[in-house]
Amino acid sequence: MAEKKSRAAARKIKDKWKAKVWYNLLAPEMFNKQALGETPTDDPGKLVGRVTEVTVQDLTGDFAKMHIKLAFRVDHVQGQDALTQFVGHDMTSDYIRRLTRRKRTRTDLTVDVVTKDGWNVRVKPMAITDRRIQTAKQRVIRTLMTKTVGDVASKQSIGEFVKGIISGDLAKTIALACKPIHPVSRVEVRKSEVWAMGELPPPSETPGAETPAAETPAAPELPVEEEPSPEPEPEKPEPAPEELAPEELPPEDEDEL
Repeated sequence: MAEKKSRAAARKIKDKWKAKVWYNLLAPEMFNKQALGETPTDDPGKLVGRVTEVTVQDLTGDFAKMHIKLAFRVDHVQGQDALTQFVGHDMTSDYIRRLTRRKRTRTDLTVDVVTKDGWNVRVKPMAITDRRIQTAKQRVIRTLMTKTVGDVASKQSIGEFVKGIISGDLAKTIALACKPIHPVSRVEVRKSEVWAMGELPPPSETPGAETPAAETPAAPELPVEEEPSPEPEPEKPEPAPEELAPEELPPEDEDEL
């Protein structure tokens, strides 16, 4: 009897993986909604809040950016697509260690900035000099870095600000601002974290989704101005045959008389 009950109980156990469905993870608008990967779940509501990490190399194919990791969190589910939002970035620890060498000074900073569209982001840049510097110069460099990052963020949207971090434009701006104090050999924004989201760009259609032709509103037809056709030239009347005077008529043949 015990064996029969155990077999019946084993049959009732359902395979949880068979009930799960794979969903596509899509990057936000600032990354053109590129595919990040797939994730399984048996309930779409469980996807909200999941965080995935990808490298910049996976998104752009740039091998030189393989040390930068981007973090995205699922915001909402739309059909079979899980739409995400950017929540921060980080750099690999081995890359940071390679930058720090002997007889150099590394100046770290943590600053909270607000972008033009209201995103609150914590940014952690670092500046490395080619030789050791005094603590007083480090304080001035931190002050300049704080002012520079705050000014840049206040003039840019979150998409522009993140792209500046990844491309290195923000690091170049910080290096130029610190140059009068002491030449900086390397500047990197090693980490960023989104503390509060601001305005979101209007959602666009998911790539690959086709809109039925019946539901697509037809574009209004604009009146087309027709070019005036050239007016036909009036036909010239054919000249009437000239009537000959009796004196000019040819003489009649005598045989016909």
